[in-house]
Amino acid sequence: FFEEGVEEAVKRHVWSAIHLLESLGATYEEVSLPSLEYALAAYYIIAMAEASSNLARYDGLRYGYRVEHDDADWSRIYARNRRIGFGAEVRRRIMLGTYALSAGYYEQYYLKALKIRTLIRREFEEALKRFDVLVGPTMPLPPFNIGEKIGDPLTLYMCDVLTVPANLTGYPAISVPCGFEGNLPIGLQAITKPFNEDLLLKISFALEANTDFIGRRPGLS
Repeated sequence: FFEEGVEEAVKRHVWSAIHLLESLGATYEEVSLPSLEYALAAYYIIAMAEASSNLARYDGLRYGYRVEHDDADWSRIYARNRRIGFGAEVRRRIMLGTYALSAGYYEQYYLKALKIRTLIRREFEEALKRFDVLVGPTMPLPPFNIGEKIGDPLTLYMCDVLTVPANLTGYPAISVPCGFEGNLPIGLQAITKPFNEDLLLKISFALEANTDFIGRRPGLS
């Protein structure tokens, strides 16, 4: 979780929280999860493929949003309904998901993404036999202003790079404030094995009880 791409300000706050937990009685050890570098790519292939499949029925003819029209051509009606009914990001994900599921690419992309998900889950399973939780940053960079990165989808996708492993594997995770940078909160993420969620709540409570971050609010204008 502290690989290249995580900004120094984020590392500093997260390590400060780890040392605080250590002062409260926790012990820590760095662990390597090699397959995590493929998590973001696998996540977006799977998520976009599922979006393409699940949203296919929203044609505006039999199901979903429908635009008023006088056109007799059903294909143009269908295209107009989906163009207006879905935002740009949703349309982007549908198109990429459809591509990943198409003939000749299903095995090349989608099935490989499923295999990567299995590898990550196995690494989590092995790591959590030795440790109670895995901790690291929630995001690789500090928060940015609302709308600031709207034209940079790659940066927006990269913001998910540290949280997608929990989503991919189904392991319970929590994010709790561990510091402020530029008056905006930095998050620490903790992941544990299934049915051990109470430990995540205890860790979060320990951080909140021994810092003043929970009472602070970003200045919004």
